[in-house]
Amino acid sequence: MNTENTGREAAAQSAETRTDLARRAGAFVRSTDFIDRLSRRVARRTESQAPGGGPAAMAYLSEEIVPELAELGFSSTIHDNPESDEHPLLIATRVEDERLPTVLLYGHADVQFAHDSQWAEGLDPWVLTRDGDRLYGRGTADNKGQHSVNTAALRTVLAGLGGTGSVAEATLGYNVTVLLETAEEAGSMGLRSFAAAHAADLSAELFLASDGPRIAAEVPTLFLGSRGALNFRLIAHERDGDHHSGNWGGRLRNPATVIAAAINALVDGHGVIRIPALRPDAPPASVIDAVAKLPDIVEEGAPETDPSWGEPGLSPAERVFAFNVLEVLALDAGDPAQVVNAIPGTASASMQLRYVVGTDVSDFENRVRIFLEEQGIHGVAVEFEHCMPATRLDPGARVVTAAAESIRKTTGLEAAVEPNLGGTIPNDVFAEVLGLPTVWVPHSYPGCNQHAPDEHALVSILEQGAEIMTGMFWDMHMRPDDWFSSK
Repeated sequence: MNTENTGREAAAQSAETRTDLARRAGAFVRSTDFIDRLSRRVARRTESQAPGGGPAAMAYLSEEIVPELAELGFSSTIHDNPESDEHPLLIATRVEDERLPTVLLYGHADVQFAHDSQWAEGLDPWVLTRDGDRLYGRGTADNKGQHSVNTAALRTVLAGLGGTGSVAEATLGYNVTVLLETAEEAGSMGLRSFAAAHAADLSAELFLASDGPRIAAEVPTLFLGSRGALNFRLIAHERDGDHHSGNWGGRLRNPATVIAAAINALVDGHGVIRIPALRPDAPPASVIDAVAKLPDIVEEGAPETDPSWGEPGLSPAERVFAFNVLEVLALDAGDPAQVVNAIPGTASASMQLRYVVGTDVSDFENRVRIFLEEQGIHGVAVEFEHCMPATRLDPGARVVTAAAESIRKTTGLEAAVEPNLGGTIPNDVFAEVLGLPTVWVPHSYPGCNQHAPDEHALVSILEQGAEIMTGMFWDMHMRPDDWFSSK
């Protein structure tokens, strides 16, 4: 017996099966069955920031997700949210053997406010509408379309492995846990404490999920974490009420001027961060290498990049993916709509630090206040509002290589690997609380109008996303060490 030939034949057969399953998954996304499924899900008004949304959130989990996962062999439990009675969470488990590794999948069933009246004529946020490659509807891109694609891909692989038998009884060679929340658009309230309390139920070797956009529509993308977001206010309160600028100008401190000086002390007129405490450590070489390989693509309708803005010596991509930015989000002094000749009694600025791993944000208020006083700026209160931590998996991790190679095998394209999103998602829950390597495979694109009127997904990306995820689930079955290794 020629074992070498037998091995080659088995590898060839596996490759053919993998290709066939990926095509099947893509074809399903184009089918009426998938469109009908997504139509039902879009129609469920799961606005998590609106009061009274608990019944819709519960119905989405119990009527859409639980039955679908039961057919795939999952046992599901819907849990109360520890911080809200309107935002339940679902944990579903498919355990083949407790000794096998586990992949944790994640998605969110909630959506942003629909802004019904602002949608284009003929479009309804709660009615799935197809126009060429576009599928319009709230949640098509964020996140109902994306997590629906992933479960469809998993079903396809199970069906391929199950042969003529039951999909639920097919053997993957690894366990799968699904976590679905209903408060992501409301800041993922309760998710961190829930994960901590249910760490044993969510124990895994790998986190894999889909949310957010690709770097560009035509470029399959991986991202491995997200920048942190720390929001705070600078407040200068000098006195109650305003005072005539002619009678009192030159005799009274102007809090608006003080706030302007405080902002300039923290970040200069070119967007360069001046306070050392808010600048990051130098990023690892693997991060710089990954960012350098990102394609330089400008989407149609996107604003033109300002080349002289931000940290000198960095490329625009490095400024977004490997460095910090300090932004002024809003200013408040006087009444801009009805300006009067008066010195305001109070002024404030709403600020945000987007930051990468390697930035120490501990004791934030005190450190900023001391820095301002050292610059001779007194009487400015620093009020911390909220913070989501920065996270990042090393781009050189074995699982990242496996995921990128899987995408190449499926699509023939090189994946863009972002060390972290420029934006912020609750990745800290999975990376820090659960201690997992985190890999995100987005199935949307920058122009999808996520969070805005006319939100839409592209059928072409959802189709390719289903093929990509099918390839990944298959590759985990064939080469689990590449995916579940701790290296």
